[in-house]
Amino acid sequence: MAEREHGVPAPATESTISGEDWDSEDLADRSYERVAFIDVDMTEATSRGAVFTECTFRNVRFNASTHTESAFLNCTFTRCAFFDATFTDCKLVGSVFDGCTFELLKVSGGDWSYTGLSGAGLLGVSFGDVRMREADLTGARCERATFRGVDLSGAWLHGADLTRCDLRGSDLSAVDPLNVTLKGAVVDLAQAVTIATVLGLDVRSD
Repeated sequence: MAEREHGVPAPATESTISGEDWDSEDLADRSYERVAFIDVDMTEATSRGAVFTECTFRNVRFNASTHTESAFLNCTFTRCAFFDATFTDCKLVGSVFDGCTFELLKVSGGDWSYTGLSGAGLLGVSFGDVRMREADLTGARCERATFRGVDLSGAWLHGADLTRCDLRGSDLSAVDPLNVTLKGAVVDLAQAVTIATVLGLDVRSD
């Protein structure tokens, strides 16, 4: 189960939206604060400039939805589906995901710092040019995922499986190769030197 840093509880919600069909709904510029979304269908919904603050999403379907410059701040996602969902330049700072599915998720730009993705199944997902500082990826299963140009500084990666991931251009300063699976991962030369240095090797150019 994913938890917030230091065991801080999820924010309490003050209203509920349950069982709604928002399939293909346009959520542009909408704003919600401390709302519980339960069993809501947001399949193929779109949002631009929407803001969700300290909201809870339970059994919500985000499949094939598209979100641009929207914010999900300090939200909690439980058993939600993100199949083929796209987030572009969005902020999910402090949000926590528990028991969610992420097949074909695509994230481009934005800020996912302090997110809780402990144990998440992120096989084949794509993160590009995203800030994920101090994100909790403990035990995350990220085989064949793409993390290109991602700021993973301070991220929690103990036990994460990065087998065959494309990590080029990302900050890997938080990666301990003794506690992270890196078999077949693709890295650039600078990253290779960083990893070798962590392993105690003496890297020389001649």
